[in-house]
This record gives sequence, C-alpha cells and structure tokens, in this order.
Amino acid sequence: MTDTSAELLPARARRDRRILWLMRALSGDPMAVAAAIWLLIVVLAIAADSFSLLGENRISLKARNLPPFSFGQSWTLWLGADALGRPLLVRLIEAASTTIGIALVTVLTSLAGGTLLGIVAGYFGGIVGSLVMRICDIILGFPTLLVALFGLYLFGPSVRNLVIVLAVTRMPAYIRVARAETLEVRERLFVDAARVFGGGPVWILRTHILPSVAPTMLTLASVNLAMVMLFESGLSYLGLGIQPPSVSWGLMVAQGQGYLSSAWWLSFFPGLAVMFTTMSFNLLANWFRIVNDPSQHWRLVSRRR
Repeated sequence: MTDTSAELLPARARRDRRILWLMRALSGDPMAVAAAIWLLIVVLAIAADSFSLLGENRISLKARNLPPFSFGQSWTLWLGADALGRPLLVRLIEAASTTIGIALVTVLTSLAGGTLLGIVAGYFGGIVGSLVMRICDIILGFPTLLVALFGLYLFGPSVRNLVIVLAVTRMPAYIRVARAETLEVRERLFVDAARVFGGGPVWILRTHILPSVAPTMLTLASVNLAMVMLFESGLSYLGLGIQPPSVSWGLMVAQGQGYLSSAWWLSFFPGLAVMFTTMSFNLLANWFRIVNDPSQHWRLVSRRR
C-alpha cells in the first residue's frame, strides 16, 4: 500500500496499523521486551494489591526476619519477612504503588508545566522568554538533591511536598527542550501559513507547535521517570521522603540497613526492585526514542533480521 493510499485510510485503521507496527518494533528489541514484561508484572501486582488479592499485611512475631525462599510457609512469605514478621513480598508491592505513583505524578506535573512554559518562552520570546530562562538557570545552578533536601527540610517531609519539590527541580529540563524545539518549529512554512490565514497565537500553539514538540517531550519524560524514582528512593532513604506508616522502596532499604548482618534480604530486595524498575524505564525510553526518530528506524529493522 502506497503512502498516498495510507493517508486515505480511516483514522481507526491508521491507528490499528500504528499499534501493529509498534508491536513488531518492540518484538525486535529483546531488552525492551524484557523491560516491558517486568513493568507489566509490577503493574499487575499493584492492581492485585489494590483489590486486596495478595493477603493481609499482618504482624506475626513468629515470622520475624524469616529468611527468603521459605517455601513451606505461605506464598506471601517466599521472599521472607521483616523485623515485625510482615511478608516482604506484600510490602514490596505496597511500596511499588507508592514509589511509582509519586514518580508518575511528579513527571506528569513537570511535563505539563515545563512544556507549557517552554513553548510560551520559545514562541513569544522577549521579556517573558528571558524571565522563564533566567528562573531555569537559577534552579539549575544548584544540585537537584540539594534543592530537594532543603525544600523538604524547610516545609516538612510529606507526599505533597515531595512531589512539588521534585517537579520543580525537574521542570527546567522540560522548559529548555520545549523552548529549543519551539524556536525551530515556529520558523517552518506551515506555521507561517497559519499566521497568514489568520490563526491566533493560542490556536497555532495548540494545533501546530504542541503536536510537533510532543514526541520529544514524551521521550524526555520516559527518561525522567527513572531519575525521579531514584531521587525519591534516595530522599526516603535519608528520612526526608515517605514517612511511616506509608512505605516506599527507599524507606524499606533504610529500615533494613540495621539488619544487614543478620537479615540482608530486608534491604536487598527493595534495592533490586529499584534497580530493575529504573533500568526498565531507561530501556523503554531508549526504544521509544528510536521509534519516534525516522532516521533510527533502520536499527529496529536490522534487529528483527
């Protein structure tokens, strides 16, 4: 089927063809497939925990610091138990919903705010653009972890403050990339044609600039998911992130460090979960970047061969 006939297909047919092509492209990258399977398992486990299908997270002093692979016990104790006898597997899944949930909310917040500010700064320029970029330079002048530590120490550790601090510190990256993309797109002929035919700035930004910038911004967001997870885990490990009775992977690592000599699994499995999940996000981000770059499609074709 030629490109001209493909353009005449209904929107649903084009969408189905796009999904089929993405599935074939994903199957051509074994590492991306493994990453997708791991993230799917995490999502299904979180969904099962949300519907209370994993059993209760009860304290059982008889199972204190139970070692992993105790297959004679309940299946929820196969990864062992913590210092209070709570199943480590169930705790890991509860922590996954917290860690990944915070990462998603943070990335979506910084993505929306950073893309909007970057597009406005790039399209209009002038005083507005200079002001936005100077604020970005100020934020980028300090290490992210230092700004987060100061903000959480000043306003107190909580989920809301953690999301706000991480979103603010990650937003300059989106602003700079969105501004650079907008500066290039606004000079194209189709944008000039839209102005000639009477298109207003808001309509041009929504109809022409945003769709052109979106693929790059989504790729950046997929990379930032892993970074935000690491920052959240680090802050929770330092005691300025998630606070008990809530639980996150970073907090579990911190709570288990006092038992490293006698119960190494309390910190090992949460750390392993952080490593696998961040690696999976990075692998899928790299695959997504190749998929959205026409000059890189040959890499997916050569892998399938």
